[in-house]
Amino acid sequence: MRDTRESRLLLVLLIAVAFALITVDIRGGEDSPVDGARQGAAAVFGPIEDGVSSAVDPVGNAVSAIRDSGERHDRLAALEKENAALKARLGSDDRNTSRLKQLDKMLKIAGAGQYGIKGAQVIAIGAAQGFSWTITIDVGADDGIRRDMTVLNGDGLVGRVTTVGPNTATVLLANDPDFTVGTRMEAGDELGFASGQGDRPLRVELLNGKAEVKKGDRLVTFGSQADKPFVPGVPVGVVSRVDPSGGDLTRTLYVTPYVSFTKLDIVGVVVETPKKDPRDTVLPAKPKPTPTPTVTVTVTPSANAPVDGEIQQDQ
Repeated sequence: MRDTRESRLLLVLLIAVAFALITVDIRGGEDSPVDGARQGAAAVFGPIEDGVSSAVDPVGNAVSAIRDSGERHDRLAALEKENAALKARLGSDDRNTSRLKQLDKMLKIAGAGQYGIKGAQVIAIGAAQGFSWTITIDVGADDGIRRDMTVLNGDGLVGRVTTVGPNTATVLLANDPDFTVGTRMEAGDELGFASGQGDRPLRVELLNGKAEVKKGDRLVTFGSQADKPFVPGVPVGVVSRVDPSGGDLTRTLYVTPYVSFTKLDIVGVVVETPKKDPRDTVLPAKPKPTPTPTVTVTVTPSANAPVDGEIQQDQ
């Protein structure tokens, strides 16, 4: 349609009529005179509207699905983050629980032996010390640590301090081949010297070649002059093998140490020595032997069974 004066006049008239119909429809309510026309228009244009709606809805649904998917992804990511945090927390709690158990065992040993100890954590293992079996702990001279102090944990003898810095110290482990400590047998009082053999049991040379020793016997540290480098009474290990006595002046034993040198975490440096030798009081309680169950079987002879010395005849 061309933009002429007549077309503009027609457009104005149509708009005026539309407003008039709207006014009449609103004022008429349910009895509106144009209600029939509206229903007829709905009958004509309804199917078209439904078709357009069905064509548009999948797109809307897809957009909604994408939006919901994003929300689900965000929720999943949040849950995964919470789970990771929980696992980290649980892991941390487990680690703290393990350390508390180690500390508790170590304090029991310190109490039994009357050792004054300075607690420490292992922060490095001898990579910088060549092939020696050493650890680095997070206490040093500023904490009162000195060279040739005994180091123990909740299981027994760990080693001795060899090098001290302001805030760290190096400990030579008891299984190092250069490590030697004086030992005493439990109850029997036989003396000897234990030497490290790496990942093998400690080798102990008893001073008495005729000493009566058996597998399962236990050893503690004998102690050094002025308690340096070793205080007395610290558990060392259990005899696992005894070489036959060949009439030599000494006797060789092999001892499984109480301490696991590959699982060190919390240790204690003995900074105050005991007033008296604790002897065997620091050793753990011996496990009680498991009783062997006995079974009593009662046999009741049948009525037809022959009596001793009597031969039953066939009927």
